Amino acid sequence: MVIDDDKSLLESLSRVIEKNGYEADTAQTGKEAIGKSKEHTYDAVLIDLKLPDMDGIEILSKANLPNAVKIMLTGYPSLVSGIRAEDEGVDAYLAKPVRPEELLLLIKSKLKTKENNAANR
Repeated sequence: MVIDDDKSLLESLSRVIEKNGYEADTAQTGKEAIGKSKEHTYDAVLIDLKLPDMDGIEILSKANLPNAVKIMLTGYPSLVSGIRAEDEGVDAYLAKPVRPEELLLLIKSKLKTKENNAANR
């Protein structure tokens, strides 16, 4: 799932993800993302730090994303938000703009790590 209030970024990230063989779901608000997380299981979520109704870190604490790879995206990176995101279990924290090919490599790598960890349990 891609969570971002910037509709053009949401659409472009979704398109890149889908062109690389993944299914993409989207949400433009925290409330929408939390609702969808209770109805669907996601392997990975890309979460914008600043949304109109709440910040991405709050979504992490309220959404049902137990086994998802969580990647925080922000146009306003800071040490404080990076630490808060890490405390909430974010797998990666990236400053915007993000190059699509780097994001895809990160997603593949993090998914593979989660699969390996699950297989070794």
